Order: sequence, then structure tokens, then C-alpha cells
Amino acid sequence: MGLGELFSLGCALAWAIAVILFKKSGEHLPPFALNLVKNAMVLPLFALTVLIVDGPAVPSIPAAHVGLILLSGFLGIAAGDTLYFRALNSIGASRMAVAQALYSPSVILLSFLYLGERLGAGQFAGVGLVLGGIVLVTWSRAGSGIDGRALRAGVAWAVFSVFLMALGVVIAKPMLEQYTFLWVVSLRVAAGLGGMLLIAVARGELGVLWRAYRGVAHWPAIVAGAFVGTYLSMMMWLAGYKYTQASIAAVLNELAAVFILPLAAVFLNEPVRPRQVLGVALALGGVVMVVGL
Repeated sequence: MGLGELFSLGCALAWAIAVILFKKSGEHLPPFALNLVKNAMVLPLFALTVLIVDGPAVPSIPAAHVGLILLSGFLGIAAGDTLYFRALNSIGASRMAVAQALYSPSVILLSFLYLGERLGAGQFAGVGLVLGGIVLVTWSRAGSGIDGRALRAGVAWAVFSVFLMALGVVIAKPMLEQYTFLWVVSLRVAAGLGGMLLIAVARGELGVLWRAYRGVAHWPAIVAGAFVGTYLSMMMWLAGYKYTQASIAAVLNELAAVFILPLAAVFLNEPVRPRQVLGVALALGGVVMVVGL
């Protein structure tokens, strides 16, 4: 297991911890508002990290490549996350978690088309085990109470959002390999935050967002979740893509759904079902095959 694989696993664990922090805090911010404020919190952290690690000198990045980095951030953070949260509101967390399992196949397909990456037969089998395990972990939580038309629309938004996230990271991977890592990360976050602000202005939602933020009573949990789930998670997420194949990193990132299971059982007292335990076992077996242990 190399550095990239470790970063990808660390990213999945960090995001799982952040999910517990947000849920345990009991906050009810609208998803778009929560996503916006998280990115607004961490962008100064990324800027400070760049200043400390790389100094004030701006790296020489061709304008075309800057454009690709900004496009990656807009697609993955602004457009992708916005549609993700819209789908989340429409079809619920359980179905959304299952739909999110399409992320790895999307990255693998796009990496094949855009980056020329290849996986061996055993690694493809591992991908299948991971995705199968994740489906078992999340599918048992799915409920009813949604009409067919709304379900089809929500699933369509979910699939499109996952595809945009995958497209954003595949576009960013060559830039991560060529230029200063922290600058690429910071530019992506800036593009995502800027895109979200533009969306909020276009929808005339700044007043609504402000009222939502004024009603928040548990900022410490949101700040902790933003730091772990956005700052640390994104650093490790993109570092994983920098140091290993995008296809492998994407599969390992999917383990966030598996890590959430024991954390939710311990800290949120959620029941653990046999189907979920079997899903965890399948997913971990798939990870072993993917990374070639």
C-alpha cells in the first residue's frame, strides 16, 4: 500500500468522522447553506497553508491550465455538490448513498477515456466487491414514502451530480501532477466557493442564507466538521489522486460509507444489521484486491 492509497483511505475516514460530527450536532441548515459555509471557512485555511508551506510567490501556471483547475473546482464543488444536495433532499440519504456508489465507475470510465489509465482483472474484481459491499451497507437504510416521478427525478440528479464530481477530479489529476499541490487545491476550493456564491446571487438567496446562519446554535460542531470533512479530507482526497491512479483512489474513497457504519453505532447508537456487516467485509476484501496487498 503506497502513499496515495493511504491518503485515499485517510480521506474516507476523515469524511466519515465529519458526517458523525454534523449529525451529532443536530444542526438543520439547508444543505446548500451548510456546503457554502464549510467552503467559506476552509478557503482561508488553504490560503494560510499555501503561504506557510510555499511562501507568497505565485507559481507559474499557464492560463489554460489555470482555467482547467477552476473548471474542475466549479464542476466538482459548485455544480456537483449543489446537485448532490438537491438529490439528497429529493430521494433521501440512503438512496443517495447507493447512487454515490456510481462515483468509482464514473472515475474509472473517465480515467480510461481522459487519462489512459488501466486496471488489471483482479483490480476490477476488487472494484466490484467494494461497490457491492457499499450497496449492502447503504441499501438496508432505504425507505419508502416517495412517489415514482419524484424518485426518478431525484435519481437523475444524483447520477448527474456524481458524474460531475468524477469529471472534476479527473480533470484536476494532471494539474496535481504538474504543479504545486496546495495551489491546485486552493484554486479548486476558490472556484467552487465563487461558483456557489454566484448561484446564490442568481437565485436571490443571500437573505435566506443569512437568516439560516443567524439561527445556528452549534457552530463549534460545524467548524469541527468543516475542518475535518473539508480541509483535512480534501487535502488527503486530492493527495490520493496525486500519488496513485485515479481509479484506485476513487474506490478507496468509497469506503467512507463503510467507516460511517461503526462510528454511527458507537456515537449515534444506530443498530448494525447483518447485511451491513457483510457489506463491510466485502468492501474491505475489495480494497485488498484493488491495492494489491
